[in-house]
Amino acid sequence: MPSGPPPGPARPAFWRSPLRGPWLTSVFGLVLLVGITVLFVTGLLSYAAYNPDLAPGNDHTPNKGWLGFYLFSWPTSPSWLYRLTQGVHVTLGVVLIPVLLAKLWSVIPKLFSWPPLRSPSQALERLSLLLLVGGALFEFVTGVLNIQLHYIFPGSFYTLHFYGAWVFIGAFIVHIAFRIRTMSRALRSRRWRTELRTPAARTRTEPADDTGLVTPNPAPPTMSRRGALGLVGAGSLGLLVVTAGQSIGGSLRRTALLAPHGREPGQGPNGFQINKTAAAVGIRARDIGPDWRLVVRGGGRELTLTREQVLALPQHTAALPIACVEGWSTDDQHWSGVRLSELAARVGLARRPPGVFVESAQRGGAFSSTHLRDNQVRNSRSLLALRVNGADLSEDHGYPARIIVPANPGVHNTKWVTRLTFGAVGEAS
Repeated sequence: MPSGPPPGPARPAFWRSPLRGPWLTSVFGLVLLVGITVLFVTGLLSYAAYNPDLAPGNDHTPNKGWLGFYLFSWPTSPSWLYRLTQGVHVTLGVVLIPVLLAKLWSVIPKLFSWPPLRSPSQALERLSLLLLVGGALFEFVTGVLNIQLHYIFPGSFYTLHFYGAWVFIGAFIVHIAFRIRTMSRALRSRRWRTELRTPAARTRTEPADDTGLVTPNPAPPTMSRRGALGLVGAGSLGLLVVTAGQSIGGSLRRTALLAPHGREPGQGPNGFQINKTAAAVGIRARDIGPDWRLVVRGGGRELTLTREQVLALPQHTAALPIACVEGWSTDDQHWSGVRLSELAARVGLARRPPGVFVESAQRGGAFSSTHLRDNQVRNSRSLLALRVNGADLSEDHGYPARIIVPANPGVHNTKWVTRLTFGAVGEAS
């Protein structure tokens, strides 16, 4: 029986690119080490922004156990906090795609190394590699589909992305533990300035070592390492240009070609982005017509108000953006309505108002209700908004009334509000 690897990709000579080697792989690995760490931290911040331990309705992740540890009560200041953290999370995730693909290209011979298992430590490393590659592809693919609002998953995106992130980060940590010394040694083995000055004609393979990345049968180079890094960098820069504008806003919004399209309902005061329309979630004319009522409960009291009565209460304004988990955000919109703390006072909770359970007339889809923490209720810019930019809310923006809270994820700024129950569940101590 043959003692060597079978014909095909398991043989080192099958892979002939003279660029592959520990130095180039380590360069891509260093970028991903920094980038993925930022992605994971901003992902945890996004999770915290939902106040998941405030009440079961804020986080529907099943059987999360210790994986769903709670970081802290999400603040309301600065008002652009969620816009920043989620914008960085989504934009950086998109920008890292060329780097991830380049890193996978650089290590693909390792996926076919022979024999597949040589020792327990090598078996653990290969398992972590499979989980790392599979987890990375899963997280990036589901993330891109989510920011494009293509919900084709066999289940909830939030649940899948949550568990996928933990599988991936676990494998990532194991992989780093195995490879950090090799990466550090490889990065020191060649001078950056020399590599960036070497053209394709003078590009040579790296010295053979025990990583198995250097081909014993190199083909003539068609590109330098400088060219490979430039190509990957240009790809990342291009994705930055067509993505970042959806979070940054202003004139750059026109460059955000990868932002979800068809979600800006025309011009005028209500002409800014939405995710879900009134029709899409089953809002009927009678749900938001003249018979609409706002029910406010708390402290053993209940108050029922028409829209005219809500408008007759002291009105306040707040300039706040809407920022969504998909990474897009609006510029500051000028909202006007009644402070949530004032509504709490109307049912006898003027002193240190508690959190509130918000319910919507929404009949379908997720996030038809939410729990807001007491610090969110007490913020003077937290409103039950009735108007925006000087006009009544449109139906798609939540007419007759919606929540707007500083630094709050967009899905928790509930639209078509029908009931507010103060102190219902999950009050902060």
